Amino acid sequence: MHQNKQKAPQRCISVSDDINEQAFHLTDWSQEYNQYSSGRFQGRVEECQFDGIQLINEYTNQALHQHCMVWPDAFWLGIPTNREHFRINGQSVEQEDLLWRHGSTPFELVTPADCNIFSIVVQQEELFGLAARQGIATQSSVSGGNPRLRGSRHQIEELSLLVTRILAAADEGMDTEIHKDLLIQQLLNLLDTAEVNERVIPSYRHRKAVVDRVREYVDAKGDLPVTMTSLCDLACVSRRTLQYSFESILGISPVQFLRATRLNRVRRKLLSAEGTSISDAAASQGFYHLSQFATDYRRLFGERPSETLRRIAH
Repeated sequence: MHQNKQKAPQRCISVSDDINEQAFHLTDWSQEYNQYSSGRFQGRVEECQFDGIQLINEYTNQALHQHCMVWPDAFWLGIPTNREHFRINGQSVEQEDLLWRHGSTPFELVTPADCNIFSIVVQQEELFGLAARQGIATQSSVSGGNPRLRGSRHQIEELSLLVTRILAAADEGMDTEIHKDLLIQQLLNLLDTAEVNERVIPSYRHRKAVVDRVREYVDAKGDLPVTMTSLCDLACVSRRTLQYSFESILGISPVQFLRATRLNRVRRKLLSAEGTSISDAAASQGFYHLSQFATDYRRLFGERPSETLRRIAH
């Protein structure tokens, strides 16, 4: 995980062909990305920050699992443009949903291929202070654990258009005070009328608990390989229940999850500049047949392990 303390420029555009590099490009966020779909990664981050507001338009061409956390004392609102197969904390995102989280609160996104997401981050105290002075009750909509707010299609379109225009105008000497007021007022209007989307799939909490238990175990095991049998025993569920849980919460099978998790870990080891060899990095994650490992690695990331190692030299 990474948290960048530097102050963002007024406007910055970053292009990347590596998911780990992409995760570093969101200023002051803590991020870790795992790639799920196969092929070479391409990403783009357009960011503008002014007077306590951060606006981001992020594009990723591959399906990802993102561990995210926004900077402290902040309020994040997310607007994905491609909602099919998009999940936040295991919940599907419907057509009129907007996403939210408080700063310093970890959350997870499953993002589909060819995904754009607009992010609006504001200082929490200022936003909620203005809401209180204008008689807008925000506690019912942005308290608790549910990360989806149901707005109107018009509100979503207006917010997306405003973010797009501000990002485009950032290099043109825009009046930041006017643009901040426009943005804050739209956010307040949204918080005044939006409702929490409580709809979840049947058995959501049980399936989410199964997936969380497995993921915590896999994370705790560190470099040790993990078997499907051990995961079923750990979660006290059948292979079928484990399958259903992963497909509904993460959109992939547990076998795909384990393979992708292990391959992404190998990739991070190779990029860590610690002098790890390809064979050692692969073996640490249970890949002992190097020819098959190289094939799986190239299929997922679109490059050979040796090509990943050469990135460190550049």
